[in-house]
Amino acid sequence: MAKRSDAAQTAFGPMVIVACEQHVPEAQRLIDDPLAIEFLPPGLKFIVRMSRWTPVRRMLMAVTEKRAPGMWAAVACRKRYADERVASAVSASIGAVSILGAGLDTRAYRLAAPAGIDTYELDLAANSEFKRERLQAIFGSVPENVRLLPVDFDRDDLGAALTKSGFSVERPTMFVWEGVTQYLTEDGVRRTLAFLSGAAPGSQLVFSFVRQDFLNGIDFHGAEPLYRQFVEGYRVWHFGLAPEAVAPLLNEYGWVENEQVGAAEFAEKYVLPTGRDLKVAEIERIVWATKT
Repeated sequence: MAKRSDAAQTAFGPMVIVACEQHVPEAQRLIDDPLAIEFLPPGLKFIVRMSRWTPVRRMLMAVTEKRAPGMWAAVACRKRYADERVASAVSASIGAVSILGAGLDTRAYRLAAPAGIDTYELDLAANSEFKRERLQAIFGSVPENVRLLPVDFDRDDLGAALTKSGFSVERPTMFVWEGVTQYLTEDGVRRTLAFLSGAAPGSQLVFSFVRQDFLNGIDFHGAEPLYRQFVEGYRVWHFGLAPEAVAPLLNEYGWVENEQVGAAEFAEKYVLPTGRDLKVAEIERIVWATKT
């Protein structure tokens, strides 16, 4: 298996949060994903199973909240938002789904592939190899209409990798780019957007971004330990945006921002109905756009 970089290693954390949420009573759960635990390695599966006991789950949440208050809810809500956009696109018979930086996300196997939609999952080689092994263990093989493609967005030709696997830019596609852009350079982000500029009209894009003022150290938004870890320590977070800069950037590449949401919207739409007293971190936002 390819060696795991610091960036590749971060694929596990969000899925631990999602898997632990499955032990919360359904009416209070932030996201539904029964497959999440199946994609984790044995050690993390054990931790997730222990989280069925409320004190253990609270302890795990406390560890997460110490680094970034509200990050537990922010990750779960971000993933739920992306899930809902994918589900809506699939129900509208979108031509294909392409998940850019798929990590260990399961939406391809819960939402797209079961509906017969061709799905392309792209990520670093280490994550793609690990996911292939898990899919073989869970389903016996990779589903026929799913392609796992090893891609480094900062170095590789995204279009060539997709075209070689049978992807057609002529089909309207649901692109998901969630929890990824901060790990790329600006050149890597723009290279990806340059490819997306050729997407068919009617294509959709959901992508998240970290706030530029956080990456610049101007406003930690209560998450200074996270800044010290990912920006100064591991140095794996590079790219950020100001919320008002998103629409102009997308316009450069032929996309229109339909909606941009963050902590306030997540709290109102997802957290408040659960009755849980959870803060949502401010450092990250998510965008839904369409191709003109």
